[in-house]
Amino acid sequence: MTKVIMNGCNGKMGQNITSIVNEDPDIEIVAGVDLYDGIKNDYPVFKTIEDCDIAADVIIDFSNAKAVDALLCYSVDKQIPVVLCTTGLSEEQLCKVEECSKQVAILKSANMSLGINTLMELLKKAALVFAPAGFDMEIVEKHHNQKLDAPSGTAIALADSMNEALDNAYEYKYDRSQERKKRDKYEIGISAVRGGNIVGEHEVIFAGQDEVIEFKHTAYSKAVFAKGAVEAAKFLAGKPAGKYDMADVIAAK
Repeated sequence: MTKVIMNGCNGKMGQNITSIVNEDPDIEIVAGVDLYDGIKNDYPVFKTIEDCDIAADVIIDFSNAKAVDALLCYSVDKQIPVVLCTTGLSEEQLCKVEECSKQVAILKSANMSLGINTLMELLKKAALVFAPAGFDMEIVEKHHNQKLDAPSGTAIALADSMNEALDNAYEYKYDRSQERKKRDKYEIGISAVRGGNIVGEHEVIFAGQDEVIEFKHTAYSKAVFAKGAVEAAKFLAGKPAGKYDMADVIAAK
């Protein structure tokens, strides 16, 4: 039984994870951390991570960037691995993640979805087949109208997975509106759509002569990210110090 501290337990993702864990006999939330106390959980909730004195195998973090520094210090001090899901970290914090991963296991990924991370592995193989054959590569991502960044971190991660397989030979093209020229052979186009309440949709297109191959992932709710975080926690518990990502979780299955 994997014992978890849920950092950010009363947020939307924290509550999603709580629901998933309640249905999984192999994992248990033994404590939560959240400044907001308006939700009653079946486990004790502390206002700060420093206040938590309950033993656990792993921490799942869906809080905010301001809380990450204290979380990393706690993780190293208590030697509890962390599934770090909070986004928007500063360069200084990312450097701190690197340093702390030398002392404790830390799993950080651009997207926690099992589907997206499996797709990344498939795209590496596809790129090695289609790119040398002259296929053009394009990514179209769609998200809700409240999303601030464009393109999404996931879209860039998908492009990175293909580009890394091709020895980083390709440039990314985010906007063609200012150019009047033919598409360059060695580019990966990334287009962003923002509208409505689309949770997340990513389509990868390999367009060749007389044939088109498409890979598509659609997230219908944020529960897919919560499920991935739970699987990551079960994987990370007991792991030695180091930096991990969802590719390691996929590979272990």
